[in-house]
Amino acid sequence: MNKPFPTAEWAHTTSIYEVNVRQYTPEGTFNAFAKHLPRLKDMGVQTIWFMPITPISVRNRKGTLGSYYACSDYMSINPEFGTLKDFKSTVRKAHKLGLKVMIDWVANHTGWDHVWTVSNPEFFSKDENGNFRPPFPDWEDVIHLDYSNTELRKAMINAMKFWVKECDLDGFRCDMAHLVPIDFWKEARTELDAMKHLFWLAETEEVNYHEVFDASYSWELLHSMEKYWKGETGMNGLDEVLYKYSDKFPPDALRVFFTSNHDENSHSGSEYERMGHAAVPFAVLCAAWSGIPLIYSGQELPMVDKRLHFFDKDLIPWSGKNSLHEFYKTLFTLRVNNPALRSGDPDVRIYRLETTNNANVLAWLRKWGEREVVVLLNLSSHDNLEFDIIGSVVSGVYINVFSGISKDFSAYRTFVMNRWDFLVFEK
Repeated sequence: MNKPFPTAEWAHTTSIYEVNVRQYTPEGTFNAFAKHLPRLKDMGVQTIWFMPITPISVRNRKGTLGSYYACSDYMSINPEFGTLKDFKSTVRKAHKLGLKVMIDWVANHTGWDHVWTVSNPEFFSKDENGNFRPPFPDWEDVIHLDYSNTELRKAMINAMKFWVKECDLDGFRCDMAHLVPIDFWKEARTELDAMKHLFWLAETEEVNYHEVFDASYSWELLHSMEKYWKGETGMNGLDEVLYKYSDKFPPDALRVFFTSNHDENSHSGSEYERMGHAAVPFAVLCAAWSGIPLIYSGQELPMVDKRLHFFDKDLIPWSGKNSLHEFYKTLFTLRVNNPALRSGDPDVRIYRLETTNNANVLAWLRKWGEREVVVLLNLSSHDNLEFDIIGSVVSGVYINVFSGISKDFSAYRTFVMNRWDFLVFEK
């Protein structure tokens, strides 16, 4: 696959934190959220992704506040969150901390009272009666845009340019990217990357969209992890998806791995509802296999049984005790410091390790030159699970990144792990 757009270097080692501004603080504003930036920086987060920051349509609104994804004006700020000046200030504070900032971009549809419905009704698809229509029957709060209209394409690209120029953004997360023609995205990236070398994340698993986008979603892996916890698949099911990703996608394609996000949390439940005790070892998988790890607002708490309302105010239950802060900090810092965990780097080799208990243990080695990381997951409810690593691909002294304890893999290849436990070593 020929991808004419090079990926920004920082993207290979980044981690992404999705921000739900409305639910993040009692105020629900950019300024209130900005106070959390130093904490997120300390947690090892590299990139902040804001869910849509544009104003929300009123007509056919769902709930009391509506969906972020029902935009009424692509070139304005949602007053619920503050002002454009407030957002610029938040971006500057993030940049000062060394963080990257990206925003959600919803190019497939708008809300029913978007400004274009008056100024440019020809930008929208119509039903047989000439009326605006949703992209799908059950998306009642939004209406579909028509990308056969060249003036729409120009207007959309100009709107995206506005945010890069005004706020110095570092990238876009493009909502349901595959519902928008890929040739539009090529036009958009060509023009916007001329302004600044941006990071482009597509919410899609369609391989051909990597002709434009740096990164894509991994829904299939998420659902495979959920099936594993429910007993609907085994280790072979996980391996099948992971190997499929390696074989099907280009070697420089970045994949975003996650156990939760705004859709999953609100509509399907927290990661603990969907994955039980496997949620934490699967978070290790997301951070240390081959993808970019993504976590959602509040996962550091964690929100064990909290589903945030999507269309109404529903505050994240911050307690001041973010029990997974150090967990994520260790994993995200390792990604930055050890090139063996670089994503989308053809020079990195990954080896699925053979053990004496392959049915319950997911083990792998990542290698970049002499730098190595070994990960062992006990994906079972068995305590005191004993196993050996088979073969000589792993040898020498490694350090447990969580405990700091060293282990000579040449002399001692036997491990004992408790249920749903994890071990991460670097050479």
